[in-house]
Amino acid sequence: MAELGPDESPYFNRELSWLQFNQRVLAEADNPAYPLLERLRFLSISGSNLDEFMMIRVAGLVGQVQRRLATPSIDGRSPTQQLAAIREKLTELSAIQQTIWRKVRDGLAGADIHIADEQRVSAAAHKWLKGYFLNEILPIITPQALDPAHPFPFVQNRGLGLLFTLTRDATREQLIEMVLIPSALPRFVRVPDEVTGGSGALYISIASLIQRYASALFPGFAIEGDGLFRVLRDSDIEIEEEAEDLVRTFRSAIQRRRRGQVIQLELEEDFDPAAETLLREQLGINEAAVIKTDGMIGIDGLSEIVGEDRPDLKFDAYSPRFPERIREHDGDAFSAIREKDIIIHHPYESFEVVVDFIRQAALDPDVVAIKQTLYRAGSQSAVVGALIEAAEAGKSVTAVVELKARFDEEQNLKWASKLERAGVQVIYGFTDWKTHAKVAMVVRREGDGFRSYCHFGTGNYHPVTARVYTDLSFFTADPKLARDAAKMFNFITGYVEPHELERIHIAPIDLRQEIYNRIDAEIAHARKGKPAAIWMKCNQLTDEGVIDRLYAASNAGVQVELVVRGICCLRPGMAGMSENIRVKSVIGRFLEHSRIYAFGNGHGLPSAQSAVFIASADMMGRNLDRRIETLIPILNRTVHDQVLQQVLLANMLDTEQSWWLHSDGSYSRVETEEGARPFNCHRYFMTNPSLSGRGGSLEAGAVPKLSLRRGASA
Repeated sequence: MAELGPDESPYFNRELSWLQFNQRVLAEADNPAYPLLERLRFLSISGSNLDEFMMIRVAGLVGQVQRRLATPSIDGRSPTQQLAAIREKLTELSAIQQTIWRKVRDGLAGADIHIADEQRVSAAAHKWLKGYFLNEILPIITPQALDPAHPFPFVQNRGLGLLFTLTRDATREQLIEMVLIPSALPRFVRVPDEVTGGSGALYISIASLIQRYASALFPGFAIEGDGLFRVLRDSDIEIEEEAEDLVRTFRSAIQRRRRGQVIQLELEEDFDPAAETLLREQLGINEAAVIKTDGMIGIDGLSEIVGEDRPDLKFDAYSPRFPERIREHDGDAFSAIREKDIIIHHPYESFEVVVDFIRQAALDPDVVAIKQTLYRAGSQSAVVGALIEAAEAGKSVTAVVELKARFDEEQNLKWASKLERAGVQVIYGFTDWKTHAKVAMVVRREGDGFRSYCHFGTGNYHPVTARVYTDLSFFTADPKLARDAAKMFNFITGYVEPHELERIHIAPIDLRQEIYNRIDAEIAHARKGKPAAIWMKCNQLTDEGVIDRLYAASNAGVQVELVVRGICCLRPGMAGMSENIRVKSVIGRFLEHSRIYAFGNGHGLPSAQSAVFIASADMMGRNLDRRIETLIPILNRTVHDQVLQQVLLANMLDTEQSWWLHSDGSYSRVETEEGARPFNCHRYFMTNPSLSGRGGSLEAGAVPKLSLRRGASA
């Protein structure tokens, strides 16, 4: 058992832990058990993840350095120290990305998908590509000379550009010209099969196409050299608390974001030194990271190729099941919920049930009011459409639209405008807190009174992410939960702070304290010699207060099992601090996103007497103190067993997609014990019947009973 050294922090650095998470994503791209196009998908995701990390997290640290703020991180590092460590790790990850890219590219070539392979360009392909360039690209791109007479062009965030070093034939004058690649163009062009003669798919990047036929762009010049570059800019949005018009302020902030300072410059390895110097000067490269590569620039662009129609190179197609409980009621969600609470496990069970819940409310003449939070709804939202339909039908509809949902601000502004035009009462919530709770409430006239039906989710009302994120949807007609939900909406819409909540715990009011109370109760059980256990499943664990409480629980003898997909600042397995804590991360076909918190309640785990909660919140300071979040107790016996004995336990038992976090901050894959059968929690839920009833499955039989086994840990 490791012991904490005198100069060691009891916490891991948040930023470096996130980079460790992205390294685990990269490992999936290198997983030979996965189909090749799925590996390419993971590679592109790793690129997109790193872009966002640079644009938000690194940009924030750069801003702290520039403002000479020395606020230390949870592990005691200054912003400058963190940036140095991040850049060292980024260099390592960039090299790993390029190594995996070459391996996946070669594998795809063996499967007749050729990417950026100049040797595959036949005479017929050359003729087609040249025609494509002249007709589809040349009219769009604009060369710009870089000299005192021409101002340096603005390079947008995530923008790609080419610099050409030219010599004029007539005068031998040397010039540097820039060609910015419009974002409207695809990253790759696919040569039609009839041109390649059926010899496989051939993709050529737009950048290499411009380089190949640049002579048509620069007649009368000799091309001495060229180089591709890419820019990332600070993309965080800061809103002043005294903003008078939040919508106008956000529209202005979105415009400013597009011109944020440069945070990262990617260059080809053999980029012309004079051209590089010019770029550095004109882009204002100071604290920005400069990454040179001999491979692909803009790894995220590979996502375009994942769509290639090759089902043999992808995961087997999977169609989510519609909940059998609701089918038994002829699709009447209200009747099914009225009978008893229902839990839905996405993406194994269809998100359509959530859409149908709102759609049925919109069409039901007995429904008088609908209240809904919208954090991320996507560009095509059936939920928003149903809310508009309800408002147009004369119902009272309130939508809490969160303008501060990062990178969805613009889309949410559009939805807000569309909802308002339809007569929906649109609320933007608090200026300084995000509304992150996922709650829908339907008030229906029944008999001589009203009954409220609620949906509480761990994930967003987003039809696309609902197909790849694992989340829970909880439907209930419990009047106590409904009264609490109504108080939460009143808090957001009218700043009426809720008092005497009966079931729900709301951040930033009492959610943190409830987690503390539950941990403290387990400590008390352990000290009395009773079974004591805590299981948590979340996306991030960074809050120092929660971590310290978990350390105290470990020292009291509480057995703590954590499934933390992403960032984890808790250091497990340290003598005298966390020897009773194990942390694992599950990374696989689906992105683990549900938040579940379980406490033994004097009976250990798993048990029918334990306290089980689902939540919209991770264990981060921002979720607990600066967001509107919900913690929902699961009191119905059937739903309690489904969440604890199936969803949470399956994550605990997983061996095929899990990684142990070690006390030094590194991760290693969980190894199946000798003689034990490997267990894959995603496959388990894909191949077993629906939790919400007798739904269909890929394999016949009832939902099997899982049992806990203690495997070897870190």
